Amino acid sequence: MAESTVHTFEDITARLDEIITTVRSKDTSLERSLDLFDEAIKLGSKAVELVDSFDMSPTEAAMLEEAQESDAASGSESGAMDVAAGGAPATKADSD
Repeated sequence: MAESTVHTFEDITARLDEIITTVRSKDTSLERSLDLFDEAIKLGSKAVELVDSFDMSPTEAAMLEEAQESDAASGSESGAMDVAAGGAPATKADSD
């Protein structure tokens, strides 16, 4: 998959998987690995842009809220609520 055909988050992750496989190959030269590393950095930046510009549809927002309520009811939301409320999870440095 060429870099120019990467338009979605799924495309990006698929291409990154291809890059990983290629770089792990013993037949891949250092120069080729470095070129692929540069491509991976660009793909990572593109992924960040996609995530930052993501707008949820009302249906997706309702599904997320429902999932969070379900997690809260089951008690599996240990420190996520503090982060969602704008706080930061406690760290070792916080307790010192």
